[in-house]
Amino acid sequence: MTEKILILDFGSQYTQLIARALRELNVYCEIIPYHKKFQYDPNLKGIILSGSPLSVNDANTAMADIKEIAAHVPVLGICYGAQLTTKLFGGIVAASNKREYGRANFTSIGNDLLFEGLSPTSQVWMSHSDSIKVLPEGFTLLGTTSSIPVAAFVSYTETHPIYGLQFHPEVYHSTEGKKILENFLVNSCRCSRDWTPAHFITDSITSLQNLVGNEKVVMGLSGGVDSTVAATLLNKAIGKNLHGIFVDNGLLRKNEFQEVLDTYLKLGLNVTGVDAREHFYTKLAGKVLPEDKRKAIGSAFIDIFDQEAHKISGIAFLGQGTIYPDVIESAAVHGPSVTIKSHHNVGGLPEQMKLKLVEPLRALFKDEVRKIGKELGIPSYMLNRHPFPGPGLGIRILGEITEEKVSLLQEADHVYTDTLKKSGLYDKVWQAGTILLPVKSVGVMGDERTYEYTIALRAVTSVDGMTADWAHLPYDFLAEVSNEIINRVKGINRVVYDISSKPPATIEWE
Repeated sequence: MTEKILILDFGSQYTQLIARALRELNVYCEIIPYHKKFQYDPNLKGIILSGSPLSVNDANTAMADIKEIAAHVPVLGICYGAQLTTKLFGGIVAASNKREYGRANFTSIGNDLLFEGLSPTSQVWMSHSDSIKVLPEGFTLLGTTSSIPVAAFVSYTETHPIYGLQFHPEVYHSTEGKKILENFLVNSCRCSRDWTPAHFITDSITSLQNLVGNEKVVMGLSGGVDSTVAATLLNKAIGKNLHGIFVDNGLLRKNEFQEVLDTYLKLGLNVTGVDAREHFYTKLAGKVLPEDKRKAIGSAFIDIFDQEAHKISGIAFLGQGTIYPDVIESAAVHGPSVTIKSHHNVGGLPEQMKLKLVEPLRALFKDEVRKIGKELGIPSYMLNRHPFPGPGLGIRILGEITEEKVSLLQEADHVYTDTLKKSGLYDKVWQAGTILLPVKSVGVMGDERTYEYTIALRAVTSVDGMTADWAHLPYDFLAEVSNEIINRVKGINRVVYDISSKPPATIEWE
Protein backbone atom coordinates (compact mmCIF):
# COMPACT_ATOMS: atom_id res chain seq x y z
CA MET A 1 0.00 0.00 0.00
CA THR A 2 1.05 3.62 -0.60
CA GLU A 3 2.62 5.59 2.24
CA LYS A 4 0.70 8.75 3.07
CA ILE A 5 1.06 12.13 4.75
CA LEU A 6 -2.10 13.97 5.83
CA ILE A 7 -2.31 17.77 5.72
CA LEU A 8 -4.92 19.19 8.07
CA ASP A 9 -6.21 22.34 6.39
CA PHE A 10 -7.03 25.27 8.67
CA GLY A 11 -7.82 27.55 5.73
CA SER A 12 -4.40 28.78 4.61
CA GLN A 13 -4.03 30.17 1.10
CA TYR A 14 -0.81 28.11 0.87
CA THR A 15 -2.18 24.67 1.79
CA GLN A 16 -2.13 23.36 -1.78
CA LEU A 17 1.50 24.44 -2.05
CA ILE A 18 2.38 22.11 0.84
CA ALA A 19 0.76 19.21 -0.99
CA ARG A 20 2.48 20.05 -4.26
CA ALA A 21 5.87 20.23 -2.53
CA LEU A 22 5.36 16.82 -0.91
CA ARG A 23 4.22 15.24 -4.19
CA GLU A 24 7.33 16.66 -5.91
CA LEU A 25 9.35 14.85 -3.23
CA ASN A 26 7.64 11.60 -4.34
CA VAL A 27 5.51 11.26 -1.23
CA TYR A 28 1.76 10.81 -1.53
CA CYS A 29 -0.31 13.20 0.58
CA GLU A 30 -3.91 14.26 1.03
CA ILE A 31 -5.48 17.50 2.23
CA ILE A 32 -8.46 17.20 4.57
CA PRO A 33 -10.36 19.85 6.60
CA TYR A 34 -8.95 20.10 10.13
CA HIS A 35 -12.25 18.89 11.64
CA LYS A 36 -12.63 15.78 9.48
CA LYS A 37 -12.22 12.43 11.22
CA PHE A 38 -9.50 10.12 9.90
CA GLN A 39 -8.07 6.71 10.67
CA TYR A 40 -4.56 5.94 11.87
CA ASP A 41 -3.15 3.05 9.86
CA PRO A 42 0.36 1.73 9.10
CA ASN A 43 0.51 3.72 5.84
CA LEU A 44 -0.01 7.07 7.60
CA LYS A 45 3.52 8.33 8.20
CA GLY A 46 2.98 11.87 9.47
CA ILE A 47 0.64 14.85 9.75
CA ILE A 48 1.21 18.48 8.79
CA LEU A 49 -0.89 21.29 10.29
CA SER A 50 -1.39 24.14 7.82
CA GLY A 51 -1.48 27.87 8.35
CA SER A 52 -4.72 29.81 8.76
CA PRO A 53 -6.18 33.33 8.58
CA LEU A 54 -7.52 32.72 12.11
CA SER A 55 -5.93 33.59 15.44
CA VAL A 56 -5.38 30.84 18.02
CA ASN A 57 -6.68 33.32 20.60
CA ASP A 58 -10.10 33.69 18.96
CA ALA A 59 -12.96 32.30 21.03
CA ASN A 60 -14.10 29.86 18.35
CA THR A 61 -10.78 29.16 16.67
CA ALA A 62 -10.05 25.97 14.72
CA MET A 63 -8.74 23.16 16.91
CA ALA A 64 -7.07 19.77 16.58
CA ASP A 65 -5.97 17.18 19.16
CA ILE A 66 -2.24 17.46 18.54
CA LYS A 67 -1.33 15.39 21.61
CA GLU A 68 -3.41 12.50 20.24
CA ILE A 69 -1.85 12.87 16.78
CA ALA A 70 1.69 12.83 18.18
CA ALA A 71 0.88 9.59 19.98
CA HIS A 72 0.65 7.96 16.55
CA VAL A 73 2.81 9.88 14.04
CA PRO A 74 5.28 12.81 13.76
CA VAL A 75 3.74 16.29 13.50
CA LEU A 76 4.82 19.44 11.67
CA GLY A 77 2.91 22.65 12.45
CA ILE A 78 3.29 25.50 9.97
CA CYS A 79 2.51 29.09 11.07
CA TYR A 80 -0.96 28.75 12.65
CA GLY A 81 -0.19 25.04 13.17
CA ALA A 82 2.90 25.99 15.20
CA GLN A 83 0.98 28.60 17.21
CA LEU A 84 -1.86 26.18 17.94
CA THR A 85 0.65 23.59 19.15
CA THR A 86 2.28 26.17 21.41
CA LYS A 87 -1.01 27.23 22.97
CA LEU A 88 -2.39 23.69 23.47
CA PHE A 89 0.79 22.61 25.28
CA GLY A 90 0.81 25.61 27.63
CA GLY A 91 2.91 28.21 25.83
CA ILE A 92 1.98 31.82 25.09
CA VAL A 93 0.90 33.22 21.72
CA ALA A 94 0.07 36.91 21.46
CA ALA A 95 -0.56 39.56 18.85
CA SER A 96 2.55 41.25 17.46
CA ASN A 97 2.95 45.01 17.26
CA LYS A 98 2.70 44.67 13.51
CA ARG A 99 1.86 41.93 11.06
CA GLU A 100 5.00 40.24 9.74
CA TYR A 101 4.62 39.52 6.05
CA GLY A 102 7.30 38.76 3.48
CA ARG A 103 10.93 37.75 3.49
CA ALA A 104 12.95 37.24 6.68
CA ASN A 105 16.38 35.83 7.53
CA PHE A 106 16.12 32.63 9.55
CA THR A 107 18.95 31.41 11.78
CA SER A 108 18.87 27.80 12.99
CA ILE A 109 19.98 26.82 16.49
CA GLY A 110 21.39 23.40 17.39
CA ASN A 111 21.76 20.36 15.15
CA ASP A 112 18.25 18.96 14.84
CA LEU A 113 17.64 16.60 11.91
CA LEU A 114 14.91 18.92 10.59
CA PHE A 115 17.65 21.30 9.45
CA GLU A 116 20.17 18.69 8.34
CA GLY A 117 22.14 19.87 5.31
CA LEU A 118 20.83 23.46 5.53
CA SER A 119 22.78 26.69 5.70
CA PRO A 120 23.07 28.27 9.19
CA THR A 121 21.03 31.23 7.87
CA SER A 122 18.55 31.28 4.99
CA GLN A 123 15.67 33.30 3.61
CA VAL A 124 12.14 32.31 4.70
CA TRP A 125 8.64 33.65 4.04
CA MET A 126 6.54 34.98 6.89
CA SER A 127 2.78 35.64 6.98
CA HIS A 128 1.43 36.14 10.50
CA SER A 129 0.04 38.70 12.93
CA ASP A 130 0.38 36.63 16.12
CA SER A 131 3.77 35.48 17.45
CA ILE A 132 4.96 32.79 19.83
CA LYS A 133 6.14 34.61 22.97
CA VAL A 134 6.87 31.70 25.33
CA LEU A 135 7.43 28.05 24.40
CA PRO A 136 5.75 25.30 26.47
CA GLU A 137 7.77 23.43 29.05
CA GLY A 138 9.92 20.71 27.47
CA PHE A 139 9.95 22.36 24.01
CA THR A 140 13.29 23.26 22.41
CA LEU A 141 13.98 26.39 20.39
CA LEU A 142 15.40 25.57 16.93
CA GLY A 143 15.53 28.93 15.17
CA THR A 144 14.92 32.67 15.25
CA THR A 145 14.75 35.70 12.97
CA SER A 146 15.69 39.30 13.67
CA SER A 147 12.01 40.08 14.25
CA ILE A 148 10.75 37.12 16.28
CA PRO A 149 12.42 35.08 19.04
CA VAL A 150 10.65 31.80 18.16
CA ALA A 151 10.72 30.87 14.45
CA ALA A 152 11.13 27.09 14.87
CA PHE A 153 10.86 24.56 17.70
CA VAL A 154 10.61 20.87 18.49
CA SER A 155 9.14 18.76 21.28
CA TYR A 156 10.26 15.23 22.02
CA THR A 157 7.96 14.90 25.06
CA GLU A 158 5.41 12.76 23.18
CA THR A 159 5.74 9.39 21.45
CA HIS A 160 6.65 11.15 18.19
CA PRO A 161 8.35 14.49 17.57
CA ILE A 162 6.29 17.66 17.19
CA TYR A 163 7.86 20.39 15.08
CA GLY A 164 6.68 23.95 14.62
CA LEU A 165 7.70 26.55 12.02
CA GLN A 166 6.51 30.14 12.21
CA PHE A 167 7.40 30.60 8.53
CA HIS A 168 6.08 28.89 5.39
CA PRO A 169 8.59 26.34 3.99
CA GLU A 170 6.17 25.47 1.15
CA VAL A 171 6.43 28.94 -0.43
CA TYR A 172 8.95 29.56 -3.20
CA HIS A 173 10.51 32.50 -1.31
CA SER A 174 11.64 30.16 1.51
CA THR A 175 14.84 29.23 -0.31
CA GLU A 176 15.56 26.02 1.62
CA GLY A 177 11.97 25.25 2.56
CA LYS A 178 11.69 22.20 0.35
CA LYS A 179 14.78 20.69 2.01
CA ILE A 180 13.16 21.23 5.42
CA LEU A 181 10.05 19.38 4.26
CA GLU A 182 12.24 16.61 2.82
CA ASN A 183 14.04 16.24 6.15
CA PHE A 184 10.70 15.95 7.95
CA LEU A 185 9.52 13.27 5.52
CA VAL A 186 12.73 11.25 5.58
CA ASN A 187 14.25 11.76 9.04
CA SER A 188 11.06 11.96 11.11
CA CYS A 189 8.37 10.15 9.12
CA ARG A 190 10.69 7.54 7.55
CA CYS A 191 9.01 7.89 4.15
CA SER A 192 10.56 5.79 1.38
CA ARG A 193 9.67 8.41 -1.28
CA ASP A 194 8.63 5.88 -3.88
CA TRP A 195 5.42 7.52 -5.13
CA THR A 196 6.26 7.93 -8.84
CA PRO A 197 4.16 8.03 -12.04
CA ALA A 198 4.97 4.37 -12.75
CA HIS A 199 4.01 3.44 -9.18
CA PHE A 200 0.74 5.37 -9.49
CA ILE A 201 -0.16 3.70 -12.79
CA THR A 202 0.51 0.19 -11.48
CA ASP A 203 -1.52 0.80 -8.31
CA SER A 204 -4.33 2.50 -10.26
CA ILE A 205 -4.70 -0.29 -12.80
CA THR A 206 -5.02 -2.86 -10.01
CA SER A 207 -7.52 -0.78 -8.02
CA LEU A 208 -9.57 0.05 -11.15
CA GLN A 209 -9.75 -3.61 -12.10
CA ASN A 210 -10.88 -4.49 -8.58
CA LEU A 211 -13.48 -1.69 -8.57
CA VAL A 212 -14.94 -2.13 -12.05
CA GLY A 213 -14.43 -5.85 -12.65
CA ASN A 214 -16.12 -6.89 -15.90
CA GLU A 215 -18.67 -4.08 -15.87
CA LYS A 216 -18.83 -1.26 -18.39
CA VAL A 217 -17.80 2.39 -17.94
CA VAL A 218 -19.14 5.28 -20.02
CA MET A 219 -17.17 8.51 -20.16
CA GLY A 220 -17.60 11.88 -21.83
CA LEU A 221 -14.32 12.95 -23.44
CA SER A 222 -13.38 16.52 -24.32
CA GLY A 223 -9.97 16.23 -25.96
CA GLY A 224 -8.44 17.91 -22.89
CA VAL A 225 -5.54 16.61 -20.82
CA ASP A 226 -7.55 15.36 -17.82
CA SER A 227 -10.19 13.35 -19.67
CA THR A 228 -7.63 11.93 -22.13
CA VAL A 229 -5.29 10.72 -19.36
CA ALA A 230 -8.19 9.35 -17.30
CA ALA A 231 -9.56 7.45 -20.30
CA THR A 232 -6.14 6.06 -21.22
CA LEU A 233 -5.61 4.82 -17.67
CA LEU A 234 -9.06 3.23 -17.63
CA ASN A 235 -8.34 1.66 -21.00
CA LYS A 236 -5.18 0.07 -19.58
CA ALA A 237 -7.28 -1.43 -16.80
CA ILE A 238 -10.51 -2.52 -18.50
CA GLY A 239 -9.91 -2.23 -22.26
CA LYS A 240 -12.99 -2.19 -24.48
CA ASN A 241 -15.30 -2.09 -21.46
CA LEU A 242 -14.60 1.64 -21.48
CA HIS A 243 -17.00 3.43 -23.84
CA GLY A 244 -15.93 6.99 -24.58
CA ILE A 245 -18.28 9.60 -26.06
CA PHE A 246 -16.74 12.67 -27.72
CA VAL A 247 -19.33 15.28 -28.65
CA ASP A 248 -18.80 17.94 -31.31
CA ASN A 249 -20.77 20.80 -29.78
CA GLY A 250 -19.93 23.17 -32.62
CA LEU A 251 -17.80 25.23 -30.21
CA LEU A 252 -14.49 23.42 -30.57
CA ARG A 253 -11.35 24.83 -32.16
CA LYS A 254 -10.82 24.54 -35.91
CA ASN A 255 -10.45 20.90 -37.05
CA GLU A 256 -10.34 19.79 -33.41
CA PHE A 257 -13.09 17.19 -33.58
CA GLN A 258 -11.41 15.05 -36.22
CA GLU A 259 -7.87 15.60 -34.92
CA VAL A 260 -8.84 14.47 -31.41
CA LEU A 261 -10.75 11.45 -32.71
CA ASP A 262 -7.69 10.42 -34.74
CA THR A 263 -5.51 10.67 -31.62
CA TYR A 264 -7.95 8.57 -29.61
CA LEU A 265 -7.81 5.95 -32.35
CA LYS A 266 -4.00 5.88 -32.15
CA LEU A 267 -4.21 5.46 -28.37
CA GLY A 268 -6.49 2.45 -28.85
CA LEU A 269 -9.46 4.02 -27.07
CA ASN A 270 -13.00 2.83 -27.72
CA VAL A 271 -14.59 6.21 -28.54
CA THR A 272 -17.70 7.26 -30.43
CA GLY A 273 -17.69 10.69 -32.05
CA VAL A 274 -21.03 12.51 -32.18
CA ASP A 275 -21.79 15.48 -34.46
CA ALA A 276 -24.27 17.50 -32.38
CA ARG A 277 -23.54 20.98 -33.67
CA GLU A 278 -27.09 21.75 -34.77
CA HIS A 279 -28.53 20.65 -31.42
CA PHE A 280 -26.22 23.03 -29.54
CA TYR A 281 -26.81 25.96 -31.89
CA THR A 282 -30.57 25.49 -31.48
CA LYS A 283 -30.28 25.44 -27.68
CA LEU A 284 -28.11 28.58 -27.75
CA ALA A 285 -30.35 30.62 -30.05
CA GLY A 286 -31.23 33.95 -28.45
CA LYS A 287 -28.99 33.36 -25.39
CA VAL A 288 -26.86 36.42 -24.57
CA LEU A 289 -25.97 36.28 -20.85
CA PRO A 290 -22.89 34.17 -19.95
CA GLU A 291 -24.66 32.02 -17.36
CA ASP A 292 -27.58 31.37 -19.72
CA LYS A 293 -25.13 30.20 -22.38
CA ARG A 294 -23.22 27.98 -19.96
CA LYS A 295 -26.43 26.36 -18.73
CA ALA A 296 -27.68 25.85 -22.29
CA ILE A 297 -24.40 24.21 -23.27
CA GLY A 298 -24.44 22.00 -20.17
CA SER A 299 -28.06 21.02 -20.78
CA ALA A 300 -27.38 20.25 -24.45
CA PHE A 301 -24.41 18.09 -23.50
CA ILE A 302 -26.52 16.11 -21.05
CA ASP A 303 -29.16 15.56 -23.76
CA ILE A 304 -26.63 14.13 -26.21
CA PHE A 305 -24.61 12.18 -23.67
CA ASP A 306 -27.71 10.57 -22.17
CA GLN A 307 -28.98 9.70 -25.64
CA GLU A 308 -25.68 8.09 -26.69
CA ALA A 309 -25.14 6.32 -23.36
CA HIS A 310 -28.52 4.60 -23.65
CA LYS A 311 -27.33 2.97 -26.86
CA ILE A 312 -24.82 0.97 -24.77
CA SER A 313 -26.23 -1.85 -22.67
CA GLY A 314 -25.04 -2.84 -19.22
CA ILE A 315 -23.28 0.36 -18.16
CA ALA A 316 -22.54 0.47 -14.42
CA PHE A 317 -20.00 3.29 -14.04
CA LEU A 318 -19.54 6.89 -15.15
CA GLY A 319 -15.90 7.82 -15.71
CA GLN A 320 -14.74 11.37 -15.01
CA GLY A 321 -11.47 13.29 -15.29
CA THR A 322 -11.83 14.93 -11.86
CA ILE A 323 -8.47 16.09 -10.48
CA TYR A 324 -7.35 16.91 -6.94
CA PRO A 325 -7.94 20.71 -6.92
CA ASP A 326 -11.61 19.98 -7.79
CA VAL A 327 -11.81 17.63 -4.81
CA ILE A 328 -10.17 20.12 -2.43
CA GLU A 329 -12.41 22.99 -3.53
CA SER A 330 -15.53 20.88 -2.99
CA ALA A 331 -14.48 20.31 0.62
CA ALA A 332 -13.66 23.91 1.57
CA VAL A 333 -12.75 24.47 5.21
CA HIS A 334 -14.89 27.57 5.68
CA GLY A 335 -17.98 26.58 3.72
CA PRO A 336 -18.90 27.14 0.08
CA SER A 337 -17.09 29.81 -1.88
CA VAL A 338 -18.88 32.44 -3.96
CA THR A 339 -19.88 31.18 -7.40
CA ILE A 340 -18.04 33.29 -9.96
CA LYS A 341 -19.27 31.20 -12.87
CA SER A 342 -20.88 27.79 -13.14
CA HIS A 343 -18.58 24.89 -14.01
CA HIS A 344 -19.39 22.79 -17.05
CA ASN A 345 -18.98 19.22 -15.93
CA VAL A 346 -20.49 15.85 -16.69
CA GLY A 347 -21.38 15.65 -13.00
CA GLY A 348 -24.83 17.04 -13.74
CA LEU A 349 -25.99 13.96 -15.64
CA PRO A 350 -29.58 12.82 -15.06
CA GLU A 351 -30.15 10.99 -11.79
CA GLN A 352 -32.08 8.27 -13.56
CA MET A 353 -28.82 7.00 -15.08
CA LYS A 354 -27.97 5.67 -11.58
CA LEU A 355 -24.28 5.19 -12.34
CA LYS A 356 -21.42 4.77 -9.90
CA LEU A 357 -18.53 7.19 -10.30
CA VAL A 358 -14.98 6.20 -11.20
CA GLU A 359 -12.40 9.00 -11.09
CA PRO A 360 -8.87 7.67 -11.73
CA LEU A 361 -7.16 11.07 -11.36
CA ARG A 362 -8.91 12.48 -8.31
CA ALA A 363 -5.66 12.25 -6.29
CA LEU A 364 -3.54 14.22 -8.78
CA PHE A 365 -2.59 17.83 -9.45
CA LYS A 366 -2.49 19.06 -13.07
CA ASP A 367 1.27 18.77 -13.44
CA GLU A 368 1.10 15.21 -12.08
CA VAL A 369 -1.62 14.35 -14.62
CA ARG A 370 0.77 15.38 -17.39
CA LYS A 371 3.55 13.20 -15.90
CA ILE A 372 1.18 10.22 -15.77
CA GLY A 373 0.13 10.91 -19.35
CA LYS A 374 3.74 10.95 -20.51
CA GLU A 375 4.37 7.64 -18.75
CA LEU A 376 1.28 6.23 -20.51
CA GLY A 377 2.67 7.25 -23.91
CA ILE A 378 0.17 10.00 -24.71
CA PRO A 379 1.65 12.37 -27.35
CA SER A 380 3.15 15.60 -26.02
CA TYR A 381 0.94 17.72 -28.29
CA MET A 382 -2.06 16.40 -26.34
CA LEU A 383 -0.46 16.71 -22.90
CA ASN A 384 0.89 20.21 -23.44
CA ARG A 385 -2.30 21.71 -24.84
CA HIS A 386 -3.45 24.90 -23.20
CA PRO A 387 -6.48 24.61 -20.91
CA PHE A 388 -9.70 25.08 -22.85
CA PRO A 389 -13.02 25.97 -21.18
CA GLY A 390 -15.72 23.29 -21.02
CA PRO A 391 -18.21 25.49 -22.90
CA GLY A 392 -15.51 26.02 -25.54
CA LEU A 393 -15.79 29.01 -27.82
CA GLY A 394 -19.27 29.58 -26.45
CA ILE A 395 -17.84 31.79 -23.72
CA ARG A 396 -15.31 33.42 -26.03
CA ILE A 397 -18.07 34.81 -28.23
CA LEU A 398 -19.55 37.67 -26.23
CA GLY A 399 -23.24 38.00 -26.85
CA GLU A 400 -25.41 35.65 -28.91
CA ILE A 401 -23.71 32.66 -30.56
CA THR A 402 -24.24 31.99 -34.26
CA GLU A 403 -22.59 29.54 -36.61
CA GLU A 404 -21.11 32.48 -38.54
CA LYS A 405 -19.50 33.92 -35.39
CA VAL A 406 -18.12 30.50 -34.44
CA SER A 407 -16.52 30.18 -37.88
CA LEU A 408 -14.93 33.65 -37.57
CA LEU A 409 -13.54 32.88 -34.12
CA GLN A 410 -12.25 29.44 -35.13
CA GLU A 411 -10.27 30.97 -38.00
CA ALA A 412 -8.84 33.76 -35.84
CA ASP A 413 -8.00 31.35 -33.02
CA HIS A 414 -6.27 29.01 -35.48
CA VAL A 415 -4.08 31.85 -36.78
CA TYR A 416 -3.18 32.93 -33.24
CA THR A 417 -2.38 29.42 -31.96
CA ASP A 418 -0.47 28.45 -35.09
CA THR A 419 1.66 31.62 -34.92
CA LEU A 420 2.38 31.03 -31.22
CA LYS A 421 3.68 27.55 -32.06
CA LYS A 422 5.76 28.69 -35.03
CA SER A 423 7.31 31.46 -32.93
CA GLY A 424 8.22 29.09 -30.08
CA LEU A 425 5.92 30.94 -27.67
CA TYR A 426 3.11 28.41 -27.23
CA ASP A 427 4.84 26.49 -24.41
CA LYS A 428 5.91 29.74 -22.70
CA VAL A 429 2.35 30.81 -21.90
CA TRP A 430 -0.09 28.90 -19.72
CA GLN A 431 -3.18 29.66 -21.78
CA ALA A 432 -3.95 31.67 -24.90
CA GLY A 433 -7.14 32.28 -26.83
CA THR A 434 -9.15 34.72 -28.89
CA ILE A 435 -12.36 36.49 -27.91
CA LEU A 436 -14.92 37.78 -30.42
CA LEU A 437 -16.26 41.09 -29.15
CA PRO A 438 -19.92 42.10 -29.71
CA VAL A 439 -18.91 45.37 -31.37
CA LYS A 440 -18.09 46.38 -34.92
CA SER A 441 -15.75 49.20 -35.89
CA VAL A 442 -14.91 51.15 -39.00
CA GLY A 443 -11.85 50.18 -41.02
CA VAL A 444 -10.33 50.60 -44.44
CA MET A 445 -9.17 47.70 -46.62
CA GLY A 446 -7.86 48.74 -50.02
CA ASP A 447 -10.08 51.60 -51.10
CA GLU A 448 -13.13 50.23 -49.32
CA ARG A 449 -14.63 51.22 -46.01
CA THR A 450 -15.33 48.21 -43.74
CA TYR A 451 -17.53 47.78 -40.70
CA GLU A 452 -16.52 44.49 -39.10
CA TYR A 453 -15.88 42.64 -35.84
CA THR A 454 -13.07 43.14 -33.31
CA ILE A 455 -11.00 40.26 -31.92
CA ALA A 456 -9.27 40.40 -28.52
CA LEU A 457 -6.17 38.28 -28.00
CA ARG A 458 -5.63 36.82 -24.52
CA ALA A 459 -2.46 35.13 -23.21
CA VAL A 460 -1.53 34.54 -19.57
CA THR A 461 1.25 33.02 -17.51
CA SER A 462 0.25 30.96 -14.48
CA VAL A 463 1.00 27.84 -12.45
CA ASP A 464 -2.50 26.52 -11.82
CA GLY A 465 -4.91 29.19 -13.07
CA MET A 466 -5.77 30.40 -9.55
CA THR A 467 -3.84 33.59 -10.28
CA ALA A 468 -2.45 34.72 -13.64
CA ASP A 469 -0.47 37.54 -15.19
CA TRP A 470 -0.88 38.72 -18.76
CA ALA A 471 1.88 37.37 -20.97
CA HIS A 472 4.31 40.00 -22.20
CA LEU A 473 4.38 38.80 -25.80
CA PRO A 474 6.81 40.60 -28.15
CA TYR A 475 5.40 43.53 -30.11
CA ASP A 476 6.67 42.05 -33.38
CA PHE A 477 4.76 38.86 -32.69
CA LEU A 478 1.54 40.73 -31.87
CA ALA A 479 1.90 42.80 -35.04
CA GLU A 480 2.33 39.62 -37.10
CA VAL A 481 -0.74 37.96 -35.56
CA SER A 482 -2.85 41.07 -36.02
CA ASN A 483 -1.90 41.37 -39.69
CA GLU A 484 -2.51 37.67 -40.33
CA ILE A 485 -5.97 37.68 -38.71
CA ILE A 486 -7.13 40.85 -40.46
CA ASN A 487 -5.79 39.73 -43.85
CA ARG A 488 -6.98 36.11 -43.66
CA VAL A 489 -10.27 36.26 -41.73
CA LYS A 490 -12.94 38.14 -43.65
CA GLY A 491 -15.25 39.81 -41.17
CA ILE A 492 -12.57 41.02 -38.72
CA ASN A 493 -10.85 44.37 -39.17
CA ARG A 494 -9.45 45.15 -35.71
CA VAL A 495 -7.31 43.20 -33.18
CA VAL A 496 -6.62 44.25 -29.57
CA TYR A 497 -4.52 42.63 -26.80
CA ASP A 498 -5.83 42.07 -23.25
CA ILE A 499 -3.31 43.17 -20.58
CA SER A 500 -5.44 42.38 -17.50
CA SER A 501 -4.17 40.09 -14.74
CA LYS A 502 -6.15 37.72 -12.51
CA PRO A 503 -7.19 39.12 -10.11
CA PRO A 504 -8.95 41.46 -10.61
CA ALA A 505 -9.93 40.11 -14.06
CA THR A 506 -10.63 36.45 -14.81
CA ILE A 507 -8.74 34.56 -17.53
CA GLU A 508 -11.84 34.05 -19.63
CA TRP A 509 -14.05 37.04 -20.42
CA GLU A 510 -17.25 35.19 -19.51
